[in-house]
Amino acid sequence: MNDDARRPAAPGEPAPQEPALRPRADRGPGVELSRRARLFVEGDELVLRGRSGTRRRLRIGGKGSSDTSDGGAISRAVFIDVPRPDAERMGPPVRGSWGELQLQNGEGELIAALDLDDWLPESGELPKRYVQGEQLLARTGAAGLLAAAGIPLHTVRDENDPLVDRRTRAPRLTPGSTFPVWYWTVRGAAAFVWFAAFTVLVFSGADTPWLVLVSAAAALTAPVARLALRAWTRLRLRRGVPAVVARIVPCPAPGAGATVRFRRATELRVQDRDLVLKDLAGQEHWLARRGPHAVTSLVLVRDRAGAPVGVELRGPDRQIRAVLPWDQWFGGDSAGRDGWAALQRAMGLTATERRLTGRADWPKGPALGLRMLPASAREARAMSRFPGTLVGVSSTAVMAVGAFFSVAQGTRLIDAHPAAAWAAMAMGGAAGLLQALPYAIHQVRSRCRLDRQARQQETSS
Repeated sequence: MNDDARRPAAPGEPAPQEPALRPRADRGPGVELSRRARLFVEGDELVLRGRSGTRRRLRIGGKGSSDTSDGGAISRAVFIDVPRPDAERMGPPVRGSWGELQLQNGEGELIAALDLDDWLPESGELPKRYVQGEQLLARTGAAGLLAAAGIPLHTVRDENDPLVDRRTRAPRLTPGSTFPVWYWTVRGAAAFVWFAAFTVLVFSGADTPWLVLVSAAAALTAPVARLALRAWTRLRLRRGVPAVVARIVPCPAPGAGATVRFRRATELRVQDRDLVLKDLAGQEHWLARRGPHAVTSLVLVRDRAGAPVGVELRGPDRQIRAVLPWDQWFGGDSAGRDGWAALQRAMGLTATERRLTGRADWPKGPALGLRMLPASAREARAMSRFPGTLVGVSSTAVMAVGAFFSVAQGTRLIDAHPAAAWAAMAMGGAAGLLQALPYAIHQVRSRCRLDRQARQQETSS
């Protein structure tokens, strides 16, 4: 159940000093951002680190500096505690800002800005603006970061406040894109070539063999790039495994509804500097174990009869950072109790207890950890899929059309140019197969094995 052996640390540069901001959890290639992306102070600089290392350095201090090589120096921060409306577009909704933090020089000119929901690990599990104001600054670690850097903080609740710089050209301090640059480059180039060839072939009515082959090759590039991204993600995440102090896996009680996928994929890792909650979608929520925004206490919650209901992981201000429902994590007889003891031992904390009174529900509101076990197998399959791009289903539709068009054009050339025709049809068929195969494998494995109820010996082992 628990692995207390310390594994070797992953290679890389030294860990940033606390307080360091950690990004919101993401799936697929975005898991690497959870492990690598940080915003922290180093000397007299504010440093933004992405998946491949340092992306930006901003000087701190120097009021009214005229040095424009790095955009000036940060002299103050303005927290705009106002939500921005979500942008409307095709595909998944754009993340809305829970509040913007502007970094300005001594003249009030904007040097950089960040959306705080990008730097709250559990923000994806909470309703928009569920956490706000000083509580949001404390949870993300932004308040501690600014204090450590010696940057004065001003909070405003009106976008028209004179302290707000309304220009939008300053850099955004984001963890980075879920998908790496090389993937966007390959997909963008392939899409441009395919649309160009498609336009010429359709509107000219010509059956040019080389243009059909170019179109088919471009259509094949997209699913091949996606498979390459899956392999790239797997290798990168395997190579970047951090040192683990203890690994706590769920030991559900009989009848808790635990599935094979839940037992295999969900875990709580206690690391030297972090507490990592991993869900069955593969997302990793990284919470600090050090610094002013660290998890500092464990609370065992009991119902009125004294039976355990769950465990709360709380921050310095007793804010609930995550919850672990008892039946899902520790309800499995002696193995569950061993897991609870191992968590306390690895965290170096003695748990306190509180008892629910009256008709109080637990917890009172949304919290990270409540949705670890989906209500249905369909929801579990949707959560655990490899993530799609910003254009969502449109990308899948375009790839399918590209594969079909390759086969159709090849059929038209079969008499005049058989070699080119067979090559185009082969590439079209391969494009369709490579697009459908990962989805089919995911569905078959999920339905036949992963989303079935775990057997009794699996839930109590």
